[in-house]
Amino acid sequence: MFLGEYSHTLDEKGRLTLPARFREHFSQGAVVTRGLDGCLFVFTYETWKKFTEILSEKLPFTMKSARDFSRFFFAGAQDVVPDRQGRILIPPFLRDYAGLQEDVTIIGANTRLELWNPERWKPTLQDVESNAEKIAEQFGNITF
Repeated sequence: MFLGEYSHTLDEKGRLTLPARFREHFSQGAVVTRGLDGCLFVFTYETWKKFTEILSEKLPFTMKSARDFSRFFFAGAQDVVPDRQGRILIPPFLRDYAGLQEDVTIIGANTRLELWNPERWKPTLQDVESNAEKIAEQFGNITF
C-alpha cells in the first residue's frame, strides 16, 4: 500500500527519484502512464497486470468509450526500471501531459503512486479537503 505525500525534483535528464520507502516495490520495474486529473500513475508490474486484466474483462471493445479509455492508459504506458539510485526516467511526452518541469509532488494513492505538478496538486487537494464530507456521502454504503 502506498501512502503519504513527498516532494522530489526531476533531474536534467527527466529522471525522478522514487521515495526510499517505496523503492523495493519497484525493484523489478514499474509502468508509468497518463493518470486522471492531469497527473501520472505509477504502478508496480503486479498491480499493472491486475489493472489490465480488469480492463480486459470489464470494458467491452465494442463500445467506443471503452476503447478510448483503454487507449488513454495503454498508448501512454511506459515500462521503467529504477536505476541503483532509485530513479526512473519519465518520458518527455508524459512530463508534458502532467506539466512536470522540475518539482514533482509524489503521492501514495493506495495501489499506485501519482506524480503531480505541485501547482496542480495544491488546488486539487484543497478541493478534495473542502468537499470531503460530500464525497464521503457518495460512498455511504461502505462500512468498516
